[in-house]
Amino acid sequence: MTRNERLARLLALLIPAALLAGAWGSQIFGHLYPCEMCHWQRWPHYAALPFALLAFVVPQRSVAKTCVILAALLIAVSGAIGVAHAGVEYHWWNGFTACTSTVDMRGMNAADRLAALMKAPVVRCDAPQWTLAGISLAGFNAIFSLGGAFTILMLMRKSR
Repeated sequence: MTRNERLARLLALLIPAALLAGAWGSQIFGHLYPCEMCHWQRWPHYAALPFALLAFVVPQRSVAKTCVILAALLIAVSGAIGVAHAGVEYHWWNGFTACTSTVDMRGMNAADRLAALMKAPVVRCDAPQWTLAGISLAGFNAIFSLGGAFTILMLMRKSR
């Protein structure tokens, strides 16, 4: 495996792991509860991790390269969803989903569900909970995911 392939393989693992750690850290420690579109951005990263890990353990170079490329494409999908979500937050276009709740209502009766809903914070997809220099978490996911996927794919291309 070439140096570029090794670096691409490492990035394919670190990028989704770091972004998921940031998302979960923001949720658990920062109390920034994800909206439905935030969850959509996480799923491709969850899917990318097994491919990136597999690239470290498979002995065949061609299979490892394919795993890295698949991980990069999944990372790019998360970035594309991040662009869509950021566009909703900046009101460039309308959202694709309704607001969501952070309350798990399985096993509750109707009265308890209503009470829980009334107390639950409403997480809107069109209102960023946190920004830095005007960029929301969805915007940062878009930047890091698309930039990372592009970098991984370029490294894999240079290794040919």
